[in-house]
Amino acid sequence: MLFFYLPVVIVVLIFGLYCYFTRTFNYWKSRNVPGPEPTVFVGNLKESTFRKKNLGVVIQELYNAYPNEKVVGIYRMTTPCLLIRDLDIVKHIMIKDFDVFSDRGVEFSKEGLGQNLFHADGETWRALRNRFTPIFTSGKLRNMFYLIDEGADAFVDFMSKECEKQKEFEVHSLIQTYTLSTISACAFGVNYDSLNDKKQILKLIDELLASVSYGIELDMMYPGLLKSLNLSVIPGSIRKFFKNLVETIISQRNGKPSGRNDFMDLILELRQMGEVNSSKFGNSLSSVEITVDVMAAQAFVFYVGGYETSATTMAYMMYQLALNPDIQSKLTAEIDKVNQANDGKITYETVKEMKYLAKVFDETLRMYSIVEPLQRKAIREYKVPGTDVVIEKDMVVLISPRGIHYDEKYYPKPEVFNPDRFDAEEVAKRHSCAYLPFGLGPRNCIGMRFGRLQSLLGMAKLLSKFRFEASKNTDRNLEVAPKRILIGPKDGIRLNVVPRILKA
Repeated sequence: MLFFYLPVVIVVLIFGLYCYFTRTFNYWKSRNVPGPEPTVFVGNLKESTFRKKNLGVVIQELYNAYPNEKVVGIYRMTTPCLLIRDLDIVKHIMIKDFDVFSDRGVEFSKEGLGQNLFHADGETWRALRNRFTPIFTSGKLRNMFYLIDEGADAFVDFMSKECEKQKEFEVHSLIQTYTLSTISACAFGVNYDSLNDKKQILKLIDELLASVSYGIELDMMYPGLLKSLNLSVIPGSIRKFFKNLVETIISQRNGKPSGRNDFMDLILELRQMGEVNSSKFGNSLSSVEITVDVMAAQAFVFYVGGYETSATTMAYMMYQLALNPDIQSKLTAEIDKVNQANDGKITYETVKEMKYLAKVFDETLRMYSIVEPLQRKAIREYKVPGTDVVIEKDMVVLISPRGIHYDEKYYPKPEVFNPDRFDAEEVAKRHSCAYLPFGLGPRNCIGMRFGRLQSLLGMAKLLSKFRFEASKNTDRNLEVAPKRILIGPKDGIRLNVVPRILKA
C-alpha cells in the first residue's frame, strides 16, 4: 500500500515546491511591466546562479534585451526587482531622490565585517561616510603621493629585473602586487617588503572574490535573512586577518593617531570619540560605536576597493594598449613630453597634466566597469517618474553600467577602444548619467580619487620604461570571470612587457 501512495506523495511534494518557488512570478505581469519569463527557483539569474556567467554580464544581457523600455521587471531568484534603463530615472534614484534609495540592500552580520561603508544601511553609512571622506581630499592625496610614488618606483624596478628573465607575464596578478603595496602604505602604514607577504594576503582576498558562495543568492531569495540570522558572506579567515591587522596597528600606535594622517589615524581619532552620529537637516538619526569590529570592517572594504579594482582596471588598460599600439604610442609620447619638461620627475601635478592618460583610463572603465550591477533598496514606496510603476518599500532596483556603457545611443561603436570619447566636447554631449563606473550621487565610490591617482601614476611610470605587446597567448576575446564577485578577466591577461629603448 505504501508503494502505491509514494508516487502520489512525491508528485504532490514536487508540485508544492514548484508552486512555492514560482509564487511571485506573476508580480510584474499583473502590473503590466515588461520583462523576461522567470525560471523556477532561480528567476532570471540562472546562468549567474550556476556560475556560468558573471552577474554583471547577466544583468547587461537583460538590459540589452529591452532596448525600448524605461524599466524592466526581473526576478532575483524568487524576489521581484526592477532594472532601470532610462537615464533620467537613474538620475532620480541615484541623485535627486537619494533619500529614498540610500541603502544598497546588501546587509549581513555586523560582526562579520558587515558594518562597512559599502554594505552598511543608510544611517550607518551616513555616520561613517561623513567622517571618512576627509582622507580622500586633494590635500590628503597630495600628502600621501610620495608613498604611492615609492611603491610605483619599487614596482618598476621589480619589473625591470623580471624582464631580464622573461618576456611574457600574466599582468593582472602581477599588477595586484603594486596596488596592494600602495593601499597598505597609504591607508594603514603597513609595508610588505617581500613578494611572499603580498601573495599571502592576495590569496586571502581572492578566497572571497572568487569563492563559490551562495550567501548572496540566499539573501536575494529571502531578503534580510543573513542579517536576521547574524550570518556573514565573508569567510572566517578574512575576518580574522583584518581584525588582527587593526588590533596590531592599534597596539603599535598605542591606541592614538601617529601623525601619519592615514586612514588608520583618522579611525583612531574616531575611536577616541567613542561613537559617531549620522545627521540630516541638523537632526541626529543614529550613532555608531567605533569598535574594533567596525574598524576591521572599514579596513576590509578599503583594502578590497583600494587594490583589486585598480589592479583590474590597470590590467585591462595594458591589454587595450597592447591591442592598439597607435594609442599606446600617442600616450607614451604625452608621458615623455611631460616628463622631459619636468626633468624626468613625475609629480602629483604632472600626473594631472597628462590629459590623454586620463582619457585612456576613462575609456578603459567604460569598457570594463568593475562593480556590476549597481544596486539600491527603497526605504519607502516610490512612484517611478514618467511611468505608472510603483516601487514598494524594501524592493531592490538595479542599474547596469555595462549595459549603459555599451549602448550605441550613448557610445557609437561601443566595442571599439576610443579614448577620444572623453574629449570635453564629447562628454558634454552625453547625458550626465551615461558614465558610472564609480557609481553616482552621494553614495558613489569614496576611494574614487585615490584609485584614479594610483592607477594613473602607476601607468605613467610603467609606460615611461616599457611597452605592452600582445603575445602568442594573448586572448583577443577576453571573457569575464564567471565566479568572481567583481568584473575581472577569466584566466587572467597574458601580455609581453618589453623594455623601451630610450634616447639619451
